[in-house]
Amino acid sequence: MSTYFSHRRGVAAVAAGLAAIAAPLALGSPSSAQTSRDSDGDGMPNRWEVAHHLNPHRANARGDVDHDGLRNIGEFRRGLDPRDQDTDDDGDDDGDEVRDGYRSTDPADADTDDDGTLDGDEDADHDQVDNEDEDDATERCVADDADSDSDGVDDEDENENGTDPEDADSDEDGTADGNEDADEDGVDDEDADDAADDACSTADEGEDDDDNGSEAGNDGDRAAAEGGRTVWYAVV
Repeated sequence: MSTYFSHRRGVAAVAAGLAAIAAPLALGSPSSAQTSRDSDGDGMPNRWEVAHHLNPHRANARGDVDHDGLRNIGEFRRGLDPRDQDTDDDGDDDGDEVRDGYRSTDPADADTDDDGTLDGDEDADHDQVDNEDEDDATERCVADDADSDSDGVDDEDENENGTDPEDADSDEDGTADGNEDADEDGVDDEDADDAADDACSTADEGEDDDDNGSEAGNDGDRAAAEGGRTVWYAVV
């Protein structure tokens, strides 16, 4: 038969067991202060910097490793990837989404308004230019949109073509996506969005250095025009 005193002893035993478990955890686990340690005082915790291959002992909050127009500190504050121009893979660079400030686009949500259209393919300011293409004429060559699979078509345009930005030959037909002609207009997909005065079409100048092996005469073979895309910005 259970008595009042045996019940009390049971409760005491449970409490003692919990205390025994908690003690080493309290001693061996890093405190909240330790987990948020910021050795270089740049506003970004060491653990976050290390996880994203930044130097936790060098103040680099104002840097922009992925050249997306958003400083490292801005990437941290918004929970984005400082080494990925387009964290949510919606076609619109992180810096553009933050700078635009439209309620319809969130750099951490590929389809902010849940209407089935990626944010990059939306036209927030109703100027007949998709969000993802708004800065094509002004961004520097070093920030020329990423081409993850090196097929000649930048990631932001692959969603328009219905191809996979991580697969150079999405339909496995032996022809790289950049050398396909999705809209059958006689222009390879890798050249479809090149401006006539594209200064980023020469060797090693981003995705618009885009002749990956198709016929000679493509826009990717032409020399760069004088001048360039020099307007740049960085936000936090």
